[in-house]
Amino acid sequence: MEALAFVHEQLTGKKEYPKFKAGDNITVNYKITEGNKDRIQSFKGDVLKRQGSGATQTFTVRKISDGVGVERLFPLFSPNIDSIVLNKTGRVRRAKLFYLRTRSGKSARIKEKKQIHVSAKPGKGKGKAAPAADTVAAK
Repeated sequence: MEALAFVHEQLTGKKEYPKFKAGDNITVNYKITEGNKDRIQSFKGDVLKRQGSGATQTFTVRKISDGVGVERLFPLFSPNIDSIVLNKTGRVRRAKLFYLRTRSGKSARIKEKKQIHVSAKPGKGKGKAAPAADTVAAK
């Protein structure tokens, strides 16, 4: 198994992608070659699953196109993947979201995980913010 781990380490690219998991909404920009022309096409959808490890790691993305569900499986370290953009972080309790295949409409939506943003400057957000600790101590 050590030889297999060595080969996986050599094949794994050093690309940096955002951390994403099942339930997240991402856009995968991948290269398509048509004849002698290259172009980049984007595929935006929800991640159904991530599986594997090392150079053989893959993820499945599902989107609805003209009322028909379309799924595409991407190798994570494929040289054809140009970039991955994380659009929304989903709040799910499963690692594999196969139940979304049978759902449509509102029941197929994934709730978004709320991000807590800490503002560096008080008073810049909505409503009144509490004064900073150093200004309270100075008075």
